[in-house]
Amino acid sequence: MSDQTPGGSAYQPFVPESMSMKELTLRAVIPGLFMCLILGAANAYLGLRAGQTIAATYPAAVISMVILRFRKGSILEENIARTAGSIGESVAAGAIFTLPAFVIAGVWPSFGPKDAYWKSTALMLVGGVLGVLFCSLIRRVMVEDRTLPFPESVAASQIHKAGQRGAEAAKYLFYNMLFGAVVFFTGASSLFAADKPFVIKLGELGLSKVKLGATAASPAVSAGGITRISAPTVSPAYLGVGYIIGPELAALSFSGGVLAWGLMVPLLVFLMGPNLQSLLPSGADAVAWGGMTTKVWLFIVRPIAVGGMLVGTVYTLYRRRESIFGGLGRALHELRAKPADLMKVGRTERYMSSKTVFTLIGVMFVLMAALYVYMTHLVIGSLLAAVVMIIAGFFFATVSGYLVGLIGSSNNPISGLTLSTLIIAALLMVAMGVSGQSGVAAVLGVAAVVCVSSAVAGELLQDFKVGWILGGTPRSIQIVELVAVIAASLLMYFPLMVLHEGNIKMGGIGFGDARLPAPQAGLMAALASGIVGGDMPWALIIIGVLLGFAMILLRVKSPMLVAVGMYLPLETTSAIFVGGCIRWLMDRMADKRGFNAAQRTRAENVGILAASGLIAGEALTGLVTATFAWLEKPLPVIFQSPSYLAGLAVMALIAFILIRVPLANAGAADEPAPPAAIM
Repeated sequence: MSDQTPGGSAYQPFVPESMSMKELTLRAVIPGLFMCLILGAANAYLGLRAGQTIAATYPAAVISMVILRFRKGSILEENIARTAGSIGESVAAGAIFTLPAFVIAGVWPSFGPKDAYWKSTALMLVGGVLGVLFCSLIRRVMVEDRTLPFPESVAASQIHKAGQRGAEAAKYLFYNMLFGAVVFFTGASSLFAADKPFVIKLGELGLSKVKLGATAASPAVSAGGITRISAPTVSPAYLGVGYIIGPELAALSFSGGVLAWGLMVPLLVFLMGPNLQSLLPSGADAVAWGGMTTKVWLFIVRPIAVGGMLVGTVYTLYRRRESIFGGLGRALHELRAKPADLMKVGRTERYMSSKTVFTLIGVMFVLMAALYVYMTHLVIGSLLAAVVMIIAGFFFATVSGYLVGLIGSSNNPISGLTLSTLIIAALLMVAMGVSGQSGVAAVLGVAAVVCVSSAVAGELLQDFKVGWILGGTPRSIQIVELVAVIAASLLMYFPLMVLHEGNIKMGGIGFGDARLPAPQAGLMAALASGIVGGDMPWALIIIGVLLGFAMILLRVKSPMLVAVGMYLPLETTSAIFVGGCIRWLMDRMADKRGFNAAQRTRAENVGILAASGLIAGEALTGLVTATFAWLEKPLPVIFQSPSYLAGLAVMALIAFILIRVPLANAGAADEPAPPAAIM
């Protein structure tokens, strides 16, 4: 890393320690809080629909530069604004991975403000504040460890250093935000059809047979049925996600959809067809069969996917075991060290005292225990849950921070860490004899706090590293993170509520619906209810476990991603795959044009900004359309029978933009290389 001096000599930040420069100001904090809420809401939308979030650090860095350079702000003010703006994505990730589970599991009767607002806010607030505090305990040992590359921190710091180049790049983000918003809104207004289901007959219902032997006299079972398969949805956000994660990861996700909808669902419908027909009204048409096919996927294939995700979680943690134990060891060593004398240290080493941090952790523990008692009406069980939360929360926040130092926050397996906590808490509840909805509520409460705290801790450590490179004051970063976490926690409930209620108003079931699948939250709900309540479909789970084990034997790069692809609707994973293919085409065309490394980096930066704009544009417009549905204000209907072919034309236009614009802005071969946009 070029920012580090060789030979272990004292590090010199970009802004010298002795230099006095404006940093924690209102003109930096207010835009940062605005970005925090907007990017957090956009990621909440994307995560509930696609099961993935996109790192907000890079867009927040670009936007903060545009705003503050216009107002003649300093580079440290830009860093404060970016720090506040990026933390909303972490709060949103923790929220969408866990809060819908309370509704899916039936713990909360609804997600309305009366039943869910204060509980959701308290869980996010305690988890977010604890994430900041836990990270503060390990900040120095992690940030100053030069064996940790912190790839996304380096990229963000280089963007700030790049100055005007980053401000000019903002146009690619904003133009495509507008384009993504227009595409999504016109699709929602029926200018074109965004989705297209296809009905497929599987044999002849009642006439097809499967012989259980080789002779003519062998017994046979009746088979045949009607299934449904969906074309890729015309979605700027999904195409943008596929473009950013690239063809390899997009293909892994899509392979799960192919397993689910190309193998398991057709096979089950073909063999169970006569039995399924008995559950349908006489003369049922293709629409009725489509609904039955969806139920087969929801209640048979999805539990198999849950088993696969369990194996994927364990396998992911096993592969990173050295990083995990290394992070825990470093954290314990830092806790045993003597607290720094804040009066003697320089500006770049000033941070909250350990006494303040531990006092606030104690306050959060008491508040969390009280909340658990209120939610579950159990005293001993709630105290145990709070103890598990505080211990697991610290350890997994440490692990999260260490993994961010290795691979960046975009690749941080937050849901995997949370699943481990959930299983531990659930088994402890069962051992204590706690059952029913109270036990499920306690388990999900632990998972929610740990999930938010781990996500926030990882993002904060990444921000600490950026501040270390640029010469920021750690205490200023801690303060703005606490303010941003509180603001995000108070308001993040509303995007989730609007999406949930809007889906119901449009004929769905809210969280868990095909249009709002919330895959991680569904997995959390299934595990908590299954372990505590004893009604888990274990046979299907075991099949999924064996499937995951088989993927490990086949050396599949990410069994977890394949299992998540099985859990998501096919129209979602196929659209993400199309986005990955668009990225592949852009890369191949760059090869044919003979781009050097600098040109490739410029093209990649522009492409990622354009894709991020498409994601943000659809996400924000999706919140608007969901609000219209929630208010029972119908959108205009342009065509009664919109065409999917027109939708494919729109998809082709998006592909053209994501290929043509990056290639056209790759620059000359002799221009110096810009910083890479690591997402």
